[in-house]
Amino acid sequence: MAKKKQSNIPIDEKLRNLYQLQIIDSKMDELQKLKGELPMEVRDLEDDIVGLNTRLDKLTGETKEFEQTIAKYQNQIKDSEALIEKYERQQDNVKNNREFDALMRETELQKLDIQLANKRIREAKQLLSNKELTLDAAKKRKEEKESDVAVKREELKKIITKTEKEEKTLERKATRARKKIEDRLLKAYDRVRGAYRNGLSVVTIQRNACGGCYNEIPPQIQLELTQRKRIIVCEHCGRILVDDLILDVGKEVPAEENKA
Repeated sequence: MAKKKQSNIPIDEKLRNLYQLQIIDSKMDELQKLKGELPMEVRDLEDDIVGLNTRLDKLTGETKEFEQTIAKYQNQIKDSEALIEKYERQQDNVKNNREFDALMRETELQKLDIQLANKRIREAKQLLSNKELTLDAAKKRKEEKESDVAVKREELKKIITKTEKEEKTLERKATRARKKIEDRLLKAYDRVRGAYRNGLSVVTIQRNACGGCYNEIPPQIQLELTQRKRIIVCEHCGRILVDDLILDVGKEVPAEENKA
C-alpha cells in the first residue's frame, strides 16, 4: 500500500476522518453486541460435544472389554463342564484307585475353575452395569448439549442474517475511512480502541467531560478543540478529543449517523 500523503492534510480533516472511523467502528460494535455471548456459547458447546464424543468412545470401548471378559469366562465354564463330563465318563472305566483319584482331582479342579469363573463373571457384570450407567448418562448429556447448540446456532444464524448486509456495508466504509488516516494516527487509534471494552478511541466532550472516561476537561482545552489546530488527547485516558461540531465541517456522514 502506498504511503498516505500526510503533510497537506489539515488538522480538522484528520480529526474528522478519525471521528468518522470511530462512528463506523462503534456501529459495527453494536452489531456484535446483538450477537452477545452466542458465538462463544456455541463454541463452548461444540467443544463440550467433542469432549463427550471422546468420552463416549472410551466408555464404549471399556464396555466391550467387560463383555469380552464375561464371554471369555463363560467359555471357560463350558470347557470345564465338558471336561467334567469327560472325567466322569472315564471314571466308569478306571482300572485302579489311583486312576480314579486322579480323575476325581481333575474334576474338583474344574469345579473350582467354574466357581472362580462365575465369581469373575459377577464382578465383570457389576462393573459393566456401572459402566453402562455412566455411558447412558454421557449419552444423555450429549443429547442435551446437541439440543442446546442447535437452538443457539439457529439464534445466531437469525442475527447474522439480519445484520449481514449492514455489517458488510460498514466493513467497506471502515476500509475506505482507514485509508484516509495516516499510519501514525491509525496505530494510535487502534491501540487506544483496543485498550477499552467500549472500543472508544475518539470522543466528544459531554457535559464538560471526556466522553470516554468522564473526567472533567478544562475550559481552555475545550476552546482549543473548537479551533482544531492540534490533536488533543485526554490526559486521563489517552482518548483523542474532538468537538461535537467536527462533522459539520465535512458532511460526509449523514446527520443521523453523527449522533454519538
